[in-house]
Amino acid sequence: MPEVLETPNRLKVNRLEALCIFLRRMAYPCRLSDVGELFGRHPSDVSLIFKTVLNNIHEMHSQRLLSLDHPWLDVAALSESVVAKGSPLPRCFGFIDGTVRPIARPSENQKECYNGHKRVHALKFQAVTLPNGIIGHLFGPLSGRRHDSALLSESGLMPELQRVAPEYYIYGDQAYPLRRQLIAPFRGAVLTENQENFNHQMGKLRMCVEWSFGKIIQYFSFLDYKKNQKLFLQPVAKHYLVGGLLTNCHTCLYGSVTTSYFDCPPPSLEDYLY
Repeated sequence: MPEVLETPNRLKVNRLEALCIFLRRMAYPCRLSDVGELFGRHPSDVSLIFKTVLNNIHEMHSQRLLSLDHPWLDVAALSESVVAKGSPLPRCFGFIDGTVRPIARPSENQKECYNGHKRVHALKFQAVTLPNGIIGHLFGPLSGRRHDSALLSESGLMPELQRVAPEYYIYGDQAYPLRRQLIAPFRGAVLTENQENFNHQMGKLRMCVEWSFGKIIQYFSFLDYKKNQKLFLQPVAKHYLVGGLLTNCHTCLYGSVTTSYFDCPPPSLEDYLY
């Protein structure tokens, strides 16, 4: 970020203070007045600073979540880490899943946002987690009623995988179709023992996607307070996407459960951001 940030009302603030205000707001659901008291700022100033930092981070780094073309991405090394944990797939380098993020009941188009499975109004996001703990691809949002396969189609992930890693693939659950770059579990009421063992082993490895979703909410609990995630009044999707970016930064600095599980170190923060 620039040394000095300027809000829409021409308030100028040092970038370190602005980032601290932003992180404090994201860390836990609280009132603007509480954050303002902590930093000696008026609540309206806190709100503007928060939005300015949010927009700045999103504009500068959101492309990192939509592309797999990164200098630090070593697909061969990632797939070797997956094989070392007992994967029956020799060239699998990531795992895909969708998540339902509850929001406050919107004033319009309530049926469009209602997820019948979770029974909440929500937005849906799709993530690809790599063995080094980094969320390599994060797409969204779509309305809560859409299926995971719709997220896959809208995200443009398949052409991206074919371009970046044509000989490798990712693994998803039964909601996803079988593609050249996407492997899904065996389906059917009656499976052979080998097929059941395959599904069981890959299902254990695929849990790392859930760990990524959990880490975003663990460190940025503001995103988990659905009463304050108000569609049409706040940039709800931008909140979550920036939360994913910051989670990746945290993983670069301190690692994660996924990095420990696969024994695969993440890139440095400098390599990830630059």
